[in-house]
Amino acid sequence: MARILASLDENKAEDIVQIDLRGKSSMGDYMVICSGRSSRQVASIAEKLVADIKADLGRSAKLEGKDTGDWVLIDTGDVIVHVFRPEVREFYQLEKMWLSPAEQAALPATQTAAS
Repeated sequence: MARILASLDENKAEDIVQIDLRGKSSMGDYMVICSGRSSRQVASIAEKLVADIKADLGRSAKLEGKDTGDWVLIDTGDVIVHVFRPEVREFYQLEKMWLSPAEQAALPATQTAAS
């Protein structure tokens, strides 16, 4: 998990949110949601993350949605990473689906979706 967060930070992902899924879902242990400023940056962040996972952890990650660059999902097995353009992230509001109201309130204002 630390390597994934470091890769996202190194590649200028914005508004990174980590969600603990343990006990909430069997799809993984964690979900990470972040933003890129443009379709090109979203695709680049995703490509670099997949390359870092392969190089550092020796694992292949599944990648979906890179062609359009609006929203990319990276499935590492234990961690699901969503990289969005800000407008698309606002539309889907994944944080609201997975975080309790108290957890949402604890996020910085830039990371909370408008109601």
